Amino acid sequence: MTVLVFIGSLLAAMALGMPIAYSLLVCGVSLMAFLAATGGLPAFDSQILAQRFVDGADNFPLLAVPFFLLAGEFMNAGGLSRRIVNLAMAWVGHFRGGLGFVAVIAAIIMASLSGSAVADTAALAALLIPMMRAAGYDVGRSAGLIAAGGIIAPVIPPSIGFIIFGVAANVSITKLFLAGIVPGVMMGLAIGITWWWVAKRENVRPAPPVPMAQRLTITANGSLALALPIVIIGGMKFGVFTPTEAAVVAAVYSFVVGMFVYRELKWNKLYALIAAAGKTTSVVMFLVAAAMVSAWLITVANIPTEIAALMEPFMGNKMLLMFVMMVLIVIVGTALDFAPTVLILTPVLMPVVIKAGIDPVYFGVLFIMNNAIGLITPPVGTVLNVVCGVAKINMDDAFKGVMPFLLAELAVLFLLVIFPDLVLVPLKWWMR
Repeated sequence: MTVLVFIGSLLAAMALGMPIAYSLLVCGVSLMAFLAATGGLPAFDSQILAQRFVDGADNFPLLAVPFFLLAGEFMNAGGLSRRIVNLAMAWVGHFRGGLGFVAVIAAIIMASLSGSAVADTAALAALLIPMMRAAGYDVGRSAGLIAAGGIIAPVIPPSIGFIIFGVAANVSITKLFLAGIVPGVMMGLAIGITWWWVAKRENVRPAPPVPMAQRLTITANGSLALALPIVIIGGMKFGVFTPTEAAVVAAVYSFVVGMFVYRELKWNKLYALIAAAGKTTSVVMFLVAAAMVSAWLITVANIPTEIAALMEPFMGNKMLLMFVMMVLIVIVGTALDFAPTVLILTPVLMPVVIKAGIDPVYFGVLFIMNNAIGLITPPVGTVLNVVCGVAKINMDDAFKGVMPFLLAELAVLFLLVIFPDLVLVPLKWWMR
């Protein structure tokens, strides 16, 4: 019955048009009222709800969120994003379908700088869609490729998704960051190979090769942008700083490079950039705080035990259990945005994961990857909506364009379900 109250109140609030954060609060109030009425709690206490809400946002690792978002703003405004695209263009732009390969390479590099799928997709689409349209590429297919590349950002560190999951599940964010490197690169390779197959049908003339001297000049010009992921990953691997401190390093680094080296970041733009990062941060933090209220009541109501009982037939087979959970997350991800899905499902599924003996870091990587894929699945598909807005195409064309790349990324996801060592073995190496 508690599961029905949880799901029913959440869906009812969403059906009324409430934002997800408020729907989560309604869900929490409904659960507490039900528990108070049935003896699960002594009484309905609004002070406990308020305290849990405040405690949900009062978490040191969450400080990484505003700083990584700010780093993304500085990176785009300071010219780092454009130089990454120029660098990829210089080396692979002359191949058949070269602009598509530029998009894939730039997406992987930019994912290692900001950790925001929406920001990376918007930046790449603004830079590459006009070029691909002018070169004669199918715009829907190009938009689909850029959207599929944009969702690598939550998987490759630094990842805001890993930070949220790590806080909600009490899992090491450093381990999640390091474990996401190989799966993120695999996603990039998968859409790159798919683009190579698709590009055979594209009747466009490749760009002329860039002379080697010019390539080296462009590479040197973009070297400071390329150095940031090395600094972040190296710093965490060798224990120089925590993920939260890495976010501050990323923000300061991108500010200094954009302001004093590339000189494209202007003082009069700072307020707007900080305000944009602050607005996004406020949305994320409100969601986290509201979700922590529901998460506490989910635990009190013993909902994870009920879910575990439903999944009992699969408990003896870790691979089958993971497959069932991934299918569930894919379905939920079509209807909910990234952060709400993570915050709602984490407290429900983590006890099942622990009871089954599945590595929480391994589950976290696949969980975040799955939720990232949800960003390009309608009807919500936030990243797909972003690329539609930039490319000025309708959702149907974008979804047709993204479909082959979506299938490729789903194939990578289920490959990791079958072969967990693709995540766990590299993690052990990184942690040595």
